[in-house]
Amino acid sequence: MRIKLLIVTSFVLFSAGIALSVIVIKNKNLSDVDLVAINDLVKTIEKNWGQVKEQTFHDSGIKQPFAIIDREGNVRYQTPDYHFTNIYEPIKNRDTLIDLQQNNEIVGKLIIYNNEQEIVQQMKRELITSVSLILGVLMIVSLLYLVFIDRILLKPFQQLQYFAANVARGNLDIPLNMKKNNYFGAFTESFDLLREELDAARQREYESNRSKKELVATISHDIKTPIASIKAVSELMLIQATDDKVKKQVDTIFLKAEQIDLLVTDMFHATLEELQQLKISVNEVASGVLADMIENVNYDQRIDYDPIPPCILLMDLVRMQQVIDNIISNAYKYAGTKITIKSQINQGYLELSIMDFGAGIREEELPLLFNKYYRGRNVEGINGSGLGLYISKYFMEKMYGQICCYNRKDGFTVALKIMLA
Repeated sequence: MRIKLLIVTSFVLFSAGIALSVIVIKNKNLSDVDLVAINDLVKTIEKNWGQVKEQTFHDSGIKQPFAIIDREGNVRYQTPDYHFTNIYEPIKNRDTLIDLQQNNEIVGKLIIYNNEQEIVQQMKRELITSVSLILGVLMIVSLLYLVFIDRILLKPFQQLQYFAANVARGNLDIPLNMKKNNYFGAFTESFDLLREELDAARQREYESNRSKKELVATISHDIKTPIASIKAVSELMLIQATDDKVKKQVDTIFLKAEQIDLLVTDMFHATLEELQQLKISVNEVASGVLADMIENVNYDQRIDYDPIPPCILLMDLVRMQQVIDNIISNAYKYAGTKITIKSQINQGYLELSIMDFGAGIREEELPLLFNKYYRGRNVEGINGSGLGLYISKYFMEKMYGQICCYNRKDGFTVALKIMLA
């Protein structure tokens, strides 16, 4: 509607300007041709023939240059801006020639200069000036309207295009800005509401998937603890059993437990990449709980540990139990010796040193032990996934603690540093 109005207005302005210019020029041309004044001039000349002077024509009203000649072609009078040469020049120029009579006899001629060409040229100049002025005004109006169109229509569409591209790429955090004079207010607001709904739906989906993966990871890891207990008890029963039938049944239990352990490990692998999403809730906990955690994995009383110094620690009970389970399980699996645990408070941490008395590992392998899926060269014939220390390091760092390992002359040590509250 606004564009149509601009076109009609521009056309009307242009037409009116042209018409006004033509009328002004035409009226000016008509005012120059004053027949009454010419008639009065002729009568004045005829009346004063023989006494023609400049004062005689002072108020003649004739604007065009003119000259008065007698029958012989001699100039009796001419205006300063007219230069008579001969009678042929006025005829050639189509000047106005009027006979002057006295006593019904032609005594001379009045020659009025024909300035038609000058008038035409002047009309052209004035017309060109008027048209140029009108075109200039129209150009300014058009330019202003183009700026208006760009601001009101084009820029909002460009913003919509940029917004749609962000939505297509999944960038739902960038809102669609709306201004007070937005021509597409409701349309723009609907798009932004769509973005918010998509973002909310994606967030709900993300939370749902995270909960599922966290549940699978937590359950699969926690299942490994009772399975390790079953396997440890089965091994102990195999050593103590004397009846072949009992040995066979216990061996079946051990093999099935081993099979379940492998399946749970595979399930844990499927969710390992999402481990960063596991929630860790750090709270202030009394250090006495560490003794209970150690006893939970002390299957056959092979762990000796000093009393834990009383203090308040920062940790997640569930995650810390998983860390201790992983470390002691590795000691059972790879060293096969008794385990000694020593503890002390040092520089804002409770240091827990879990020591076995096995062969340890090569020094060049120590920096690699906390890498995902890495297993040392001493694991031939021993089942495992290379994830225990990797997960333990992740949990310890999220609980503001540290974990490290080193060889001793008489075995291998994994040291935990748990932050004091």
